[in-house]
Amino acid sequence: MRIKLKRLHIGRAVMRGVLFLIAAAFAVAFLLPTVLTIADSLMTQTELTAKYGAIFSSTSGAGSGEFVTSAVQLVFIPAKVSFGQYATVLFRSPDYLLKFWNSVILTIPIMAFQLAIAALAAYAFTRFRSKFKEVIFFIYIILMLMPYQVTLVPNYLVAQWTHLIDTRWSIILPGMVAPFSVFLLTKFMRRISSSLFEAAKLDGAGEWTILTKVCLPMCKSALYSIAILVFIDYWNMVEQPIILLSDEALHPLSIFLSRINTGETGLAFAVATIYMIPCLFLFLHGESYLVEGITYSGAIKG
Repeated sequence: MRIKLKRLHIGRAVMRGVLFLIAAAFAVAFLLPTVLTIADSLMTQTELTAKYGAIFSSTSGAGSGEFVTSAVQLVFIPAKVSFGQYATVLFRSPDYLLKFWNSVILTIPIMAFQLAIAALAAYAFTRFRSKFKEVIFFIYIILMLMPYQVTLVPNYLVAQWTHLIDTRWSIILPGMVAPFSVFLLTKFMRRISSSLFEAAKLDGAGEWTILTKVCLPMCKSALYSIAILVFIDYWNMVEQPIILLSDEALHPLSIFLSRINTGETGLAFAVATIYMIPCLFLFLHGESYLVEGITYSGAIKG
Protein backbone atom coordinates (compact mmCIF):
# COMPACT_ATOMS: atom_id res chain seq x y z
CA MET A 1 0.00 0.00 0.00
CA ARG A 2 2.80 2.41 0.89
CA ILE A 3 4.57 1.65 -2.38
CA LYS A 4 1.38 2.39 -4.33
CA LEU A 5 0.87 5.67 -2.47
CA LYS A 6 4.50 6.63 -3.08
CA ARG A 7 4.16 5.89 -6.79
CA LEU A 8 0.93 7.89 -6.88
CA HIS A 9 2.63 10.90 -5.28
CA ILE A 10 5.56 10.61 -7.69
CA GLY A 11 3.16 10.43 -10.65
CA ARG A 12 1.32 13.53 -9.47
CA ALA A 13 4.59 15.39 -8.97
CA VAL A 14 5.75 14.45 -12.47
CA MET A 15 2.42 15.54 -13.95
CA ARG A 16 2.60 18.86 -12.11
CA GLY A 17 6.14 19.36 -13.37
CA VAL A 18 5.11 18.64 -16.96
CA LEU A 19 2.13 21.01 -16.72
CA PHE A 20 4.36 23.69 -15.20
CA LEU A 21 6.86 23.37 -18.05
CA ILE A 22 4.06 23.57 -20.64
CA ALA A 23 2.57 26.66 -18.95
CA ALA A 24 6.04 28.25 -18.70
CA ALA A 25 6.66 27.59 -22.40
CA PHE A 26 3.35 29.27 -23.33
CA ALA A 27 4.12 32.21 -21.02
CA VAL A 28 7.54 32.72 -22.61
CA ALA A 29 6.04 32.48 -26.10
CA PHE A 30 3.42 35.14 -25.25
CA LEU A 31 5.98 37.44 -23.60
CA LEU A 32 8.59 37.25 -26.38
CA PRO A 33 6.96 39.87 -28.67
CA THR A 34 6.68 42.33 -25.77
CA VAL A 35 10.28 41.77 -24.67
CA LEU A 36 11.47 42.03 -28.27
CA THR A 37 9.61 45.31 -28.78
CA ILE A 38 11.15 46.84 -25.65
CA ALA A 39 14.63 45.61 -26.57
CA ASP A 40 14.36 46.90 -30.14
CA SER A 41 13.20 50.30 -28.89
CA LEU A 42 16.60 50.66 -27.18
CA MET A 43 18.56 49.94 -30.37
CA THR A 44 19.99 52.56 -32.68
CA GLN A 45 18.45 52.99 -36.11
CA THR A 46 21.68 51.67 -37.67
CA GLU A 47 21.46 48.43 -35.71
CA LEU A 48 17.76 48.03 -36.50
CA THR A 49 18.41 48.48 -40.20
CA ALA A 50 21.22 45.93 -40.08
CA LYS A 51 19.09 43.37 -38.22
CA TYR A 52 15.65 43.84 -39.74
CA GLY A 53 16.25 45.87 -42.89
CA ALA A 54 15.34 42.95 -45.11
CA ILE A 55 11.88 42.66 -43.55
CA PHE A 56 10.92 46.31 -43.81
CA SER A 57 12.39 46.79 -47.26
CA SER A 58 10.31 43.83 -48.43
CA THR A 59 7.23 45.25 -46.71
CA SER A 60 7.67 48.64 -48.32
CA GLY A 61 7.90 46.95 -51.67
CA ALA A 62 4.64 45.08 -51.27
CA GLY A 63 3.08 44.27 -54.57
CA SER A 64 6.42 44.11 -56.36
CA GLY A 65 6.93 40.43 -55.63
CA GLU A 66 9.75 40.91 -53.12
CA PHE A 67 10.14 38.38 -50.33
CA VAL A 68 12.52 37.83 -47.45
CA THR A 69 14.87 35.08 -48.61
CA SER A 70 17.40 35.18 -45.77
CA ALA A 71 16.83 34.23 -42.14
CA VAL A 72 16.36 37.16 -39.80
CA GLN A 73 18.08 36.91 -36.44
CA LEU A 74 16.01 38.16 -33.51
CA VAL A 75 18.09 40.16 -31.02
CA PHE A 76 16.92 40.60 -27.43
CA ILE A 77 19.98 42.47 -26.14
CA PRO A 78 21.00 45.67 -27.99
CA ALA A 79 24.63 45.97 -28.95
CA LYS A 80 24.48 49.60 -27.81
CA VAL A 81 21.66 50.91 -25.64
CA SER A 82 20.26 54.15 -26.98
CA PHE A 83 17.42 56.33 -25.74
CA GLY A 84 17.47 58.49 -28.85
CA GLN A 85 14.19 57.07 -30.11
CA TYR A 86 12.44 58.00 -26.85
CA ALA A 87 14.00 61.47 -26.90
CA THR A 88 12.60 62.00 -30.39
CA VAL A 89 9.16 60.74 -29.44
CA LEU A 90 8.89 62.63 -26.14
CA PHE A 91 10.72 65.89 -26.86
CA ARG A 92 11.71 66.49 -30.47
CA SER A 93 8.52 65.47 -32.28
CA PRO A 94 5.26 66.48 -30.53
CA ASP A 95 3.15 64.75 -33.19
CA TYR A 96 3.52 61.39 -31.45
CA LEU A 97 2.49 62.75 -28.06
CA LEU A 98 -0.44 64.53 -29.72
CA LYS A 99 -1.64 61.25 -31.18
CA PHE A 100 -1.13 59.59 -27.81
CA TRP A 101 -3.42 62.15 -26.15
CA ASN A 102 -5.88 61.70 -29.01
CA SER A 103 -6.07 58.05 -27.97
CA VAL A 104 -6.66 59.09 -24.36
CA ILE A 105 -9.36 61.62 -25.31
CA LEU A 106 -11.20 58.99 -27.35
CA THR A 107 -10.83 56.03 -25.01
CA ILE A 108 -11.44 57.42 -21.51
CA PRO A 109 -14.90 58.97 -22.22
CA ILE A 110 -16.00 55.82 -24.03
CA MET A 111 -14.95 53.64 -21.10
CA ALA A 112 -16.49 55.91 -18.44
CA PHE A 113 -19.84 56.50 -20.15
CA GLN A 114 -20.13 52.90 -21.31
CA LEU A 115 -19.76 51.73 -17.69
CA ALA A 116 -22.34 54.28 -16.49
CA ILE A 117 -24.88 53.35 -19.16
CA ALA A 118 -24.22 49.63 -18.68
CA ALA A 119 -24.78 49.91 -14.92
CA LEU A 120 -28.19 51.54 -15.38
CA ALA A 121 -29.27 49.22 -18.20
CA ALA A 122 -28.05 46.06 -16.47
CA TYR A 123 -29.84 47.02 -13.26
CA ALA A 124 -33.08 47.56 -15.21
CA PHE A 125 -32.72 44.18 -16.95
CA THR A 126 -32.05 42.53 -13.58
CA ARG A 127 -34.73 44.13 -11.40
CA PHE A 128 -37.60 44.62 -13.85
CA ARG A 129 -37.96 41.51 -15.95
CA SER A 130 -40.67 41.19 -18.58
CA LYS A 131 -41.09 39.67 -22.02
CA PHE A 132 -40.53 43.04 -23.64
CA LYS A 133 -37.25 43.58 -21.77
CA GLU A 134 -36.09 40.04 -22.58
CA VAL A 135 -36.63 40.80 -26.28
CA ILE A 136 -34.53 43.95 -25.92
CA PHE A 137 -31.83 41.96 -24.10
CA PHE A 138 -31.85 39.39 -26.92
CA ILE A 139 -31.35 42.22 -29.42
CA TYR A 140 -28.37 43.35 -27.32
CA ILE A 141 -26.87 39.88 -27.67
CA ILE A 142 -27.37 39.88 -31.44
CA LEU A 143 -25.71 43.29 -31.74
CA MET A 144 -22.83 42.15 -29.55
CA LEU A 145 -22.20 39.14 -31.78
CA MET A 146 -21.94 41.32 -34.87
CA PRO A 147 -18.40 42.40 -35.79
CA TYR A 148 -17.81 46.13 -35.93
CA GLN A 149 -17.30 45.99 -39.69
CA VAL A 150 -20.98 45.05 -40.10
CA THR A 151 -22.21 48.19 -38.33
CA LEU A 152 -19.50 50.49 -39.69
CA VAL A 153 -21.50 51.65 -42.72
CA PRO A 154 -24.68 52.41 -40.70
CA ASN A 155 -22.56 54.27 -38.15
CA TYR A 156 -20.98 56.29 -40.93
CA LEU A 157 -24.37 57.15 -42.43
CA VAL A 158 -25.78 58.22 -39.06
CA ALA A 159 -22.67 60.29 -38.31
CA GLN A 160 -22.94 61.92 -41.71
CA TRP A 161 -26.65 62.66 -41.18
CA THR A 162 -25.95 64.23 -37.76
CA HIS A 163 -22.94 66.16 -39.10
CA LEU A 164 -20.52 64.39 -36.77
CA ILE A 165 -18.08 63.23 -39.44
CA ASP A 166 -14.53 64.43 -38.73
CA THR A 167 -15.35 65.00 -35.06
CA ARG A 168 -14.43 62.85 -32.07
CA TRP A 169 -18.13 62.44 -31.26
CA SER A 170 -18.53 60.16 -34.30
CA ILE A 171 -16.42 57.60 -32.41
CA ILE A 172 -17.30 58.44 -28.80
CA LEU A 173 -21.11 58.34 -29.10
CA PRO A 174 -21.36 54.83 -30.70
CA GLY A 175 -18.75 53.56 -28.27
CA MET A 176 -20.73 54.81 -25.27
CA VAL A 177 -23.73 52.62 -26.11
CA ALA A 178 -21.86 49.46 -27.17
CA PRO A 179 -23.82 46.36 -26.03
CA PHE A 180 -20.91 44.29 -24.70
CA SER A 181 -20.79 45.98 -21.29
CA VAL A 182 -24.56 45.73 -20.83
CA PHE A 183 -24.55 42.02 -21.59
CA LEU A 184 -21.63 41.14 -19.29
CA LEU A 185 -22.83 43.28 -16.38
CA THR A 186 -26.41 41.99 -16.67
CA LYS A 187 -25.23 38.37 -16.50
CA PHE A 188 -23.21 39.25 -13.41
CA MET A 189 -26.00 41.18 -11.66
CA ARG A 190 -28.46 38.35 -12.19
CA ARG A 191 -26.25 36.17 -10.00
CA ILE A 192 -26.88 38.43 -7.01
CA SER A 193 -29.44 36.91 -4.67
CA SER A 194 -32.81 38.66 -4.92
CA SER A 195 -33.12 38.41 -1.13
CA LEU A 196 -30.49 41.15 -0.83
CA PHE A 197 -32.62 43.47 -2.93
CA GLU A 198 -35.73 42.61 -0.95
CA ALA A 199 -33.95 43.18 2.37
CA ALA A 200 -32.76 46.60 1.22
CA LYS A 201 -36.30 47.36 0.02
CA LEU A 202 -37.73 46.47 3.45
CA ASP A 203 -35.21 48.80 5.07
CA GLY A 204 -36.68 51.66 3.07
CA ALA A 205 -34.02 51.91 0.37
CA GLY A 206 -35.09 53.22 -3.01
CA GLU A 207 -33.99 51.82 -6.35
CA TRP A 208 -31.15 54.34 -6.69
CA THR A 209 -29.86 53.50 -3.20
CA ILE A 210 -30.06 49.77 -3.95
CA LEU A 211 -28.12 50.29 -7.16
CA THR A 212 -25.35 52.45 -5.68
CA LYS A 213 -25.08 50.96 -2.17
CA VAL A 214 -25.88 47.29 -2.72
CA CYS A 215 -25.59 46.26 -6.36
CA LEU A 216 -22.57 48.14 -7.72
CA PRO A 217 -20.27 47.35 -4.75
CA MET A 218 -20.96 43.66 -5.28
CA CYS A 219 -20.23 44.06 -8.99
CA LYS A 220 -16.82 45.66 -8.47
CA SER A 221 -14.96 42.77 -10.11
CA ALA A 222 -17.27 42.86 -13.14
CA LEU A 223 -16.88 46.63 -13.46
CA TYR A 224 -13.09 46.31 -13.33
CA SER A 225 -13.05 43.55 -15.94
CA ILE A 226 -15.38 45.49 -18.24
CA ALA A 227 -13.29 48.64 -17.87
CA ILE A 228 -10.11 46.75 -18.79
CA LEU A 229 -11.64 45.02 -21.80
CA VAL A 230 -13.32 48.17 -23.10
CA PHE A 231 -10.16 50.24 -22.63
CA ILE A 232 -7.98 47.73 -24.50
CA ASP A 233 -10.55 47.35 -27.28
CA TYR A 234 -10.88 51.07 -28.02
CA TRP A 235 -7.24 51.84 -27.24
CA ASN A 236 -6.27 49.63 -30.19
CA MET A 237 -9.02 50.70 -32.60
CA VAL A 238 -8.02 51.32 -36.21
CA GLU A 239 -11.07 51.05 -38.48
CA GLN A 240 -13.20 53.70 -36.76
CA PRO A 241 -10.67 56.57 -36.96
CA ILE A 242 -9.71 55.72 -40.52
CA ILE A 243 -13.32 55.78 -41.73
CA LEU A 244 -14.83 58.51 -39.54
CA LEU A 245 -11.88 60.91 -39.13
CA SER A 246 -10.31 62.21 -42.32
CA ASP A 247 -8.34 64.82 -40.39
CA GLU A 248 -5.05 63.14 -39.45
CA ALA A 249 -4.59 65.60 -36.57
CA LEU A 250 -7.43 63.77 -34.79
CA HIS A 251 -6.09 60.26 -35.41
CA PRO A 252 -5.07 58.19 -32.37
CA LEU A 253 -1.65 56.64 -31.98
CA SER A 254 -2.91 53.25 -33.13
CA ILE A 255 -3.17 54.63 -36.67
CA PHE A 256 0.52 55.53 -36.68
CA LEU A 257 1.45 52.03 -35.48
CA SER A 258 -0.42 50.56 -38.44
CA ARG A 259 1.60 52.67 -40.89
CA ILE A 260 5.21 51.87 -40.07
CA ASN A 261 7.67 53.25 -42.59
CA THR A 262 11.14 51.89 -43.24
CA GLY A 263 12.86 55.02 -41.95
CA GLU A 264 10.74 55.12 -38.78
CA THR A 265 11.38 51.60 -37.54
CA GLY A 266 13.14 52.70 -34.37
CA LEU A 267 10.50 55.31 -33.61
CA ALA A 268 7.78 52.74 -34.15
CA PHE A 269 9.30 50.41 -31.54
CA ALA A 270 9.66 53.29 -29.06
CA VAL A 271 6.09 54.47 -29.67
CA ALA A 272 4.80 50.89 -29.37
CA THR A 273 6.54 50.54 -26.00
CA ILE A 274 5.00 53.78 -24.72
CA TYR A 275 1.67 52.71 -26.20
CA MET A 276 1.72 49.46 -24.21
CA ILE A 277 2.23 51.14 -20.83
CA PRO A 278 -1.42 52.16 -20.11
CA CYS A 279 -2.75 48.72 -21.09
CA LEU A 280 -0.11 46.88 -19.06
CA PHE A 281 -0.64 49.12 -16.04
CA LEU A 282 -4.42 48.71 -16.18
CA PHE A 283 -4.12 44.94 -16.64
CA LEU A 284 -1.63 44.45 -13.80
CA HIS A 285 -3.67 46.69 -11.49
CA GLY A 286 -6.93 44.84 -12.07
CA GLU A 287 -5.80 41.34 -13.08
CA SER A 288 -7.57 39.61 -10.18
CA TYR A 289 -10.78 41.55 -10.86
CA LEU A 290 -10.57 40.69 -14.55
CA VAL A 291 -10.39 36.95 -13.91
CA GLU A 292 -13.12 37.07 -11.26
CA GLY A 293 -15.42 39.22 -13.36
CA ILE A 294 -15.22 36.99 -16.42
CA THR A 295 -15.61 33.68 -14.56
CA TYR A 296 -18.39 35.05 -12.28
CA SER A 297 -16.56 33.72 -9.24
CA GLY A 298 -16.40 35.19 -5.78
CA ALA A 299 -18.99 35.42 -3.03
CA ILE A 300 -21.96 36.28 -5.26
CA LYS A 301 -24.31 33.36 -5.69
CA GLY A 302 -27.67 33.32 -7.41
